[in-house]
Amino acid sequence: MTGSEASPSFRLAYVPGVTPTKWVRIWNERLPDVPLTLVAVSPAESGEVLRGGAADAGFVRLPVDGTDLSAIPLYTEATVVVVPKDHVVAAVDEVSAEDLADDIVFHPLDDVLEWESLPGRPAIERPATTEDAVELVAAGVGLLVVPQSLARLHHRKDLTYRPVSDAPESRVALAWPEEKTTDLVEDFIGIVRGRTVNSTRGRAAAPAPTQQPKRKQPPKGDARRKPAPGKGTGNRSGSKGAPKGGKRGKPGRRA
Repeated sequence: MTGSEASPSFRLAYVPGVTPTKWVRIWNERLPDVPLTLVAVSPAESGEVLRGGAADAGFVRLPVDGTDLSAIPLYTEATVVVVPKDHVVAAVDEVSAEDLADDIVFHPLDDVLEWESLPGRPAIERPATTEDAVELVAAGVGLLVVPQSLARLHHRKDLTYRPVSDAPESRVALAWPEEKTTDLVEDFIGIVRGRTVNSTRGRAAAPAPTQQPKRKQPPKGDARRKPAPGKGTGNRSGSKGAPKGGKRGKPGRRA
């Protein structure tokens, strides 16, 4: 590498509610010489961050605008309603959107759910962020429906949440600019998809183990062992090991 070439690095964007810790740890184990930098972005700006080159890839919430981004859907989140702990909803295991009809339900400007019909009664003003809406719920002004990860992110001791059975769900995906599918992007895709370090599709796969040299086999031929010098091969007829002398027979009778 020459002095004018930049050292390799990887920038990973992520939206609120996504926890990339596991994938970052695997990256650092497999590619310790390539630093990974996390870039926190809002769902609304995630697409532009990727297109503008501020991040090489990112965890986003679908859908993302435009056709120039490639995306791999990863998982779908349950949707919950955030309520004060003393609210009547806290006494049940699950609710429907209809159960919230009499409550004020906030619809923040950064809402990530795609509603056909908003639940509950609308607030006079829309909160700017989900975090602002959580503060209003804690004040007892209304309720908030969000993906479960956002309810956990903004958790408070005086609030709880319950699943909403018929609410739209939020899908999380790994996205990157289609024309910038670099080797490092391929490496990260392999990590997210659970490929092992020895996967044939992973660019950073470990080299195959060196084969041990085979032992030389003895040349083919007569495998019979030759007898040691001075030793017989047995008591076979005509063998050199037979005793010398006259013929054996019965002793003669004495006169």
